[in-house]
Amino acid sequence: MFRISARTVLELGSELISSDVIAFYELIKNGFDARTKTGVDIRFDIVLRKNDYLTLRTRIAAGTTALADLKEQIFERINASATPEALIAFTSLVAEAPDTNGLLAALDKAQARCNKIIVSDTGSGMSLADLEKNFLVIGTASRKHAVEEALAAGHTESPYLGEKGIGRLSAMRLGERLRIETARADDPALNVLDIDWSLFADLDAMLDEIKIEPTTGGAKETPSWSGTRVIISALSEDWTDRRVHEMAEYDFARLTDPFLDQKTRPRVAIYWNNERTTIPWMSQDLLAQAHARVTGRYMIEDGRPALQCTLEAMDLGFDHPHESRILVVPLEDLQGAIIGEHSPIHDSALVSVGPFAFEAHWFNRRRLTAVDAIGDLRQVKELQEKWSGILLFRDRFRVFPYGDDEDDWLALDRRALRRSGYTLNKTQFVGRVAISRTENPDLVDQTNREGLRETPEQYVLLNVMQYVVQNLLGSFLKDVERQYKSQKIDLADARSEVNRLEDRAKGALKKLQRLAPPEGQEAVEELQQTLFEFSDFAARARLRIAEVEQESRQMVEMAGVGLMVEVVAHELARASENALEALDRLHRGSVPEDIRANIETLRAEMKSISKRVRVLDPLSISGRQRAEVFSLDDLVKDTIEAHQAQFQRQGITVKVSFPDRTLRVRAVKGMAIQILENLISNSAYWLALRAEREKSFRPEIRIEVHSGPPSIVYEDNGRGIAPDNRENVFKPFFSLKEKSKRRGLGLFIAREAAQYHGGTLALDETINPDTGRLHRFILELPDKVIA
Repeated sequence: MFRISARTVLELGSELISSDVIAFYELIKNGFDARTKTGVDIRFDIVLRKNDYLTLRTRIAAGTTALADLKEQIFERINASATPEALIAFTSLVAEAPDTNGLLAALDKAQARCNKIIVSDTGSGMSLADLEKNFLVIGTASRKHAVEEALAAGHTESPYLGEKGIGRLSAMRLGERLRIETARADDPALNVLDIDWSLFADLDAMLDEIKIEPTTGGAKETPSWSGTRVIISALSEDWTDRRVHEMAEYDFARLTDPFLDQKTRPRVAIYWNNERTTIPWMSQDLLAQAHARVTGRYMIEDGRPALQCTLEAMDLGFDHPHESRILVVPLEDLQGAIIGEHSPIHDSALVSVGPFAFEAHWFNRRRLTAVDAIGDLRQVKELQEKWSGILLFRDRFRVFPYGDDEDDWLALDRRALRRSGYTLNKTQFVGRVAISRTENPDLVDQTNREGLRETPEQYVLLNVMQYVVQNLLGSFLKDVERQYKSQKIDLADARSEVNRLEDRAKGALKKLQRLAPPEGQEAVEELQQTLFEFSDFAARARLRIAEVEQESRQMVEMAGVGLMVEVVAHELARASENALEALDRLHRGSVPEDIRANIETLRAEMKSISKRVRVLDPLSISGRQRAEVFSLDDLVKDTIEAHQAQFQRQGITVKVSFPDRTLRVRAVKGMAIQILENLISNSAYWLALRAEREKSFRPEIRIEVHSGPPSIVYEDNGRGIAPDNRENVFKPFFSLKEKSKRRGLGLFIAREAAQYHGGTLALDETINPDTGRLHRFILELPDKVIA
């Protein structure tokens, strides 16, 4: 049988209660778990701050100052605002000291006894038996049993916020001595428990040697009173009015959900020497100033998860209407975006995580303005900064440390450092995620209250929120900017308009030269000079139009090449690894048949490398900028053949049909390859995802080439695309792939390439009856490209 040393209790307390605010949090939760009727009060009764006590103690011990002067110095530093009872007790002990040694002992005693933190509630209270059988049992299971029963019964609310039975140890962080005064409504007197934590510091003492027993105390305030007072003395920290005020402003303000209205928010009151310190409530006027936001829910309906978001852009710094978009990400897309391929996390975690709600309000701090209900610009900025962060709450109470200044649980700051455009860093957000003990039973706190335990459900929660904020909101804001701020200008129309205006001006000038009298010729010449200047401007405008066209094309082309290099690099790496394995087997082999087989494997891999490099060549910028006549049939065949090893590896069957006559077109070959490569790349991912989850599934790609009009119909039997995302998939940075493979540029670039030729790339609106989703892409080129 194990025996436990007394100091183990101190070790538990120091390890599990990592900060003062966590200590208060545990004591506050205990009050609400006791069903307090009036909330929880925290009273700081501080007669002499600890730093002053240490200074005075040093002076007394030095023995160089007269006793009367030392007492006077003590009285000068006493907080006159302390409660009368504490002041009388403190000053009496000091005044009665007969000499400096007695004064030193009196000061120590007064400091330990008279400075107190009192946490009180008006809950059910505890009987003597409760104190002995529950409070004095570390890790007691009484609340745990009640929570488990509630979960089993399907209750919507948990009976308790805490269930580990270790929160009582939080008191030792605040002070060395603890006194519990408690009673149930039917108890005739108070039940009292005194603990001196310093007794547990004895290195040689065993836990069962420390005798602590509850006793019956004095009379209750009223016969029907019930509740608990936790009185902590011999305080460990230096408590001041300023420090308490700062904790109220930040820590206590965020301890309970500030997004709730004041009536439903749990009441916590703080007092400094009998004077109440205000705990701020977050004004809804601040949220109304947000420049963008995302709100939504992660839902479980009939055993199927779905993510629903409402995205809004109110003011992005340029002229645009209030843009709003509702997105629904169903199970099929969540499997791709959150779980992905070959993940150690099982799909079942998408359900077992349970439902939760969230909201994140984004502020461009450079665009904040004064608000009548808040104050001037400085006050608005300070308020936004105070509430910044996306916090996590369970049943209205904070889950630490999510949303703290030093916590970046959604990796917003790390991502912001690597991206251009909207830098969605954590200080720009004010938001929350709301979970519950009954709806999210597998989202459990670590014992030390430093975040959730690492479970599959925690992984899903984290990745869903990162996906919502980083990708869905981020791509939405970029899409609004692209739509309104960076609207495409038809440069061909601009060029025509410049030419038309120039021709009209020249015609008008010739007519004026014929009609103007001699005395008006000077004005005509001046007008002609103006026309020359305009012609020079028009020439420069035409040159700039050409440059803009070139820059725009090169940007899209370079992005396309970058994506293709990534694909090819992956294929080359995989092929090289297989080739090396084949060579290794060849080196060890001794049977000619094995040698031949390995050589065939090597040849196949090297052939794949050769074809992939050949495919990459026309994707170079110089290759992409030149239109040429080629067989669209051959391009499709070559592209498919280049992927043959990949298709064979993934078990993908490819079915292709061509028109009766070879279809020859004049187009930029590299762009046509880019379109097809992006479609194949997407198919490979989603087909693999479905194959991994459905063992009987047989992946298939179907490609049809048509001549009238010239077009390619591309379809696979993977997961398909939700009808609501029919256009979203073509928007830049919108992606439903897992984090490591999420780019969101492939289909955007593919559509740009199609439009460059005057064609279209669209997702056919025909819904597949088996999946209820869209599976067919149609690339259609104008008849003029047929050569």
